[in-house]
Amino acid sequence: MMRLINCSLYVAIRFLFIVHLLSVGFVYAGAKQTINIAYFTQEQKVPPPMSNLDAFIKDKGVLGAELAIDDNNTTGQFTGQQFVLKKVIVPLDGNVVDAFNKVFGDQSPYVIVNLPAEHINSIADLPAAKQKLLFDVATIDDALRNEQCRSNVLHILPSRAMRADALAQYMMKKRWNKWFLVVGATEEDRLFAEAIRRAAKRFGMKIVEEKTWEHTYDARRTAQSDVAVFSQVDDYDVLVVADEQGRFGEYLEYRTWNARPVIGTQGLVATAWHRTHEQWGSVQIQNRFKEQAGRWMEEQDYAAYLAGRAIGEAATRTQSNEVSRLKEYMLSDAFALQGYKGNPLSFRPWDGQLRQPVLLAAARSLVAVAPVEGFLHPKTELDTLGYDQPESTCKWSK
Repeated sequence: MMRLINCSLYVAIRFLFIVHLLSVGFVYAGAKQTINIAYFTQEQKVPPPMSNLDAFIKDKGVLGAELAIDDNNTTGQFTGQQFVLKKVIVPLDGNVVDAFNKVFGDQSPYVIVNLPAEHINSIADLPAAKQKLLFDVATIDDALRNEQCRSNVLHILPSRAMRADALAQYMMKKRWNKWFLVVGATEEDRLFAEAIRRAAKRFGMKIVEEKTWEHTYDARRTAQSDVAVFSQVDDYDVLVVADEQGRFGEYLEYRTWNARPVIGTQGLVATAWHRTHEQWGSVQIQNRFKEQAGRWMEEQDYAAYLAGRAIGEAATRTQSNEVSRLKEYMLSDAFALQGYKGNPLSFRPWDGQLRQPVLLAAARSLVAVAPVEGFLHPKTELDTLGYDQPESTCKWSK
């Protein structure tokens, strides 16, 4: 019944929006205004499987962008606008910088970039990208939103700091204040651990113990002995794990010396999107995507969808396809994007990060949504997650 209500609500809202467009005279019989959007990514090498349960998905992102273009063009029929998506997929052994220079000229002023963090600024700093607006739909690095920020890049996914703050808010609500932090060996794990330490300090949590996981990744040995011995530390309320590649984090639950919940990159996770999310009309977008893709929507699909819809929303409201005008509108207080998470989404004008609620989810259950009730902010509670303007070191470098 709830799914039917959510779907009906979405249809009703969509209908009223189209009626509004008609009422203000946004119907065009002449030539349509074209908004060219590119989707830029590189083939990924299939990693060694961590588990037979999780199949490698090679097309994360692009299907979300395609769905956004469909939605944009539905509205575009009434606004005299046409949205065109150009997909550029660099081969596995290709050079993304060379490919960007060769492919993109004056066309496609808006580029949805699905690339690792190390490529974002190398692309953004190219002369060919200076007059474009890039939408980063893959990275969660805080540095790209702070000291390494670029004025022609907007970031869609929640940063590590936003995710850590979301977890900390819920832990504070539960009064689980004593943390045992376990960190993996990779650079990404170290960065997530930094975000966790920042959140702990920010919300008054205490990290009573911190250890680096240096044991075997053999599941059988881990299950039998390593975790129990490893987790014999001073009393704590919750184990926080930093293991972004999923090498050992899944083995910690139910195997610790003391009975404690696991949060972080495994257990209770903070994420932009999750298949268990069914509130605020999300059922209809989940079902539409699954019908199109034959699988669940992943974070990068959701991010690419939001990027495409942000362009569409700005173009519709401004009746323009000019980068400067759309960017100005996106960074203004007037911009509001439907993200199926209860609150309208908007961009932070000081670092280009998309403000949004963060889902706190277990494997088969949505546990909570942050910001958690009770955490206040003078402008918007969404800015209690991540780096607020006084904390930001972004200078919008050119």
